[in-house]
Amino acid sequence: MAKRVFDIVFALFLLAFLFWLIIISVIIATIDTHTNGIFIQERIGQFGNKFNIYKIRTIRESSAIGAISISKTGQFFRKYKIDELPQLLNVLKGDMSIVGPRPDVSGYYDVLEGERRKLLELKPGLTSIAAIKYSNEDAILNKQENSLLFNDTFIFPDKVKLNLDYYYNHSIWGDIRIIFETIRVTLFEEELL
Repeated sequence: MAKRVFDIVFALFLLAFLFWLIIISVIIATIDTHTNGIFIQERIGQFGNKFNIYKIRTIRESSAIGAISISKTGQFFRKYKIDELPQLLNVLKGDMSIVGPRPDVSGYYDVLEGERRKLLELKPGLTSIAAIKYSNEDAILNKQENSLLFNDTFIFPDKVKLNLDYYYNHSIWGDIRIIFETIRVTLFEEELL
């Protein structure tokens, strides 16, 4: 209950402070990607329930050749996690928490077995220890010959391990520490873990 109250208060505070940035970013993303500026995708949430996550659109699709690419403003939004800010609405709706395992598409958390399935008891979060450690995940995956295989055999199992540690040891003070580390990593691009 304390975690939910913390989530609501923190999300409302951030929305009050950053609402203007979200609106401007959505307008820029709409112009830049030639679509609506909000990206909605189904993700796996608490207890394996599906929900729609909100993000600022960062990908542009070329209708002439059908290619997709991250736009220049999209790269900026991703670098500073601005594209994730609409997920504050997911927090207010109760789909997400401020801190918890990052929500994934179907085929990952929802198929875990044994002790690892305990992760589904947690609400997915805007940030986590795993998100901090892999804040440069796109760059890591781009260097791999087979990025999907590398993710599935190395990165995702490591995230599960880190998130299980969070499951057993989380607290409000721990969440506050993770929030501050996320801000430092996002703004100063240094890995702290």
